[in-house]
Amino acid sequence: MSNTPETDVDWREKLSEEEYRVLREQGTERPYSGEHVDRDEDGTYTCAGCGAVLFDAETKFDAHCGWPSFWDAIDGDAVERRPDDSHGMERTEVVCANCGGHLGHVFADGPEPTGERFCINSVALDFEPEA
Repeated sequence: MSNTPETDVDWREKLSEEEYRVLREQGTERPYSGEHVDRDEDGTYTCAGCGAVLFDAETKFDAHCGWPSFWDAIDGDAVERRPDDSHGMERTEVVCANCGGHLGHVFADGPEPTGERFCINSVALDFEPEA
């Protein structure tokens, strides 16, 4: 995508301090603090770093975990999964496949049809309401 920053300086200019901390430094926002936790409108969620479409609101569900949760990405190429053994845990990190921005983690405790829970930081997402 053409609006993807290329250097660290570009990223710092584009993103807020909190967006940078989460997307570029693998940070996590406090639970229940994000603007998308309780959002239930139709639309799509895009990467706050580059604008890539990541999740459809139809796959969002309330996992009672404090972060927006989705049972699937918009398509198989939208996000990338990476092993994450930080903080003494074995988890699977989820990043934007377009810009590599940290989004959150995916767990195997979600609803059908996938059985997965993509636990995503609100600050890593922008929301585009359905027209």
